[in-house]
Amino acid sequence: MEPLTEKQIRSSFVNCTKGEAARLRLPLDFADLPWAELDFLGWVDPGAPLRAHLVLPRPGRPLGISLRVPSVRRTSAVRSSLCQICLTAHASSGVALLAAPLAGARGREGNTAGVYLCADLACSLYLRGKRQPKLRSGFYEESLTLEERVARMSGNLEAFLAKVTAS
Repeated sequence: MEPLTEKQIRSSFVNCTKGEAARLRLPLDFADLPWAELDFLGWVDPGAPLRAHLVLPRPGRPLGISLRVPSVRRTSAVRSSLCQICLTAHASSGVALLAAPLAGARGREGNTAGVYLCADLACSLYLRGKRQPKLRSGFYEESLTLEERVARMSGNLEAFLAKVTAS
């Protein structure tokens, strides 16, 4: 992913108001992000921990969506959960059901789309082995190459974004 400026990020959001986009806080480590290892930028808002944001690179301009983070997360040392975007297995506290208000009039009416996603939104780093999930049981080994896993993740993310941005 090519590095983005603060202005590009704030102007990319399609499911929140311009005022909300102006008030959101960028990741604390924004200046040190590993852009070359990211397929999308995702973070939990440090000023509003019940809000998360995703920004995807697109030709022309990036696409950003805001998400609601659950206030209570279920935890279990025995159970595991799977991220629907990158298919990384986590302990149940490592995956959260995030809800995105739909873009446009349907979102203003309160309609949302949900997705089970890595709670820290670091799917790209999990795929590349730069971050390890906290899972007690053994890991499964995939036969797909990194490029194939990235393509699968991108397809899953595009399918979710299509639900959020559909008119």
